[in-house]
Amino acid sequence: VQLQASGGGLVQPGGSLRLSCAVSGLSLDYHALGWFRQAPGNAREGVLCISSSGGSTSYVDSVEGRFTVSRDNAKNTVYLQMNDLKVEDTAIYYCAAREFRRYGGSCPDPPDDALFEYDYWGQGTQVTVSS
Repeated sequence: VQLQASGGGLVQPGGSLRLSCAVSGLSLDYHALGWFRQAPGNAREGVLCISSSGGSTSYVDSVEGRFTVSRDNAKNTVYLQMNDLKVEDTAIYYCAAREFRRYGGSCPDPPDDALFEYDYWGQGTQVTVSS
């Protein structure tokens, strides 16, 4: 199983980025996919999750209305669209697939992002928001 996150970069405040997570070795028809982020000195936190049925769950109040998660099952890829980026969004962003046998394709109920229920992780992509 491999998850390959990409699309990060340097962007000015107010700008946009779209992150991609290309998945191989498991099907998004069955697994929930989460986006997490980790800023320097901070713990990794859940941002958004998309279930196997396409529903999304948010874990960070500050991204609501600015970030959206979507997926393309034909490409086995999940996207994180980030708009109106703020300096505090600067972090390494990771995608991860949640364990299927115990949780099916559902996302964890907030506020618990249930980080340890995710079996497979991508390598992370750096997002830097700075003027």
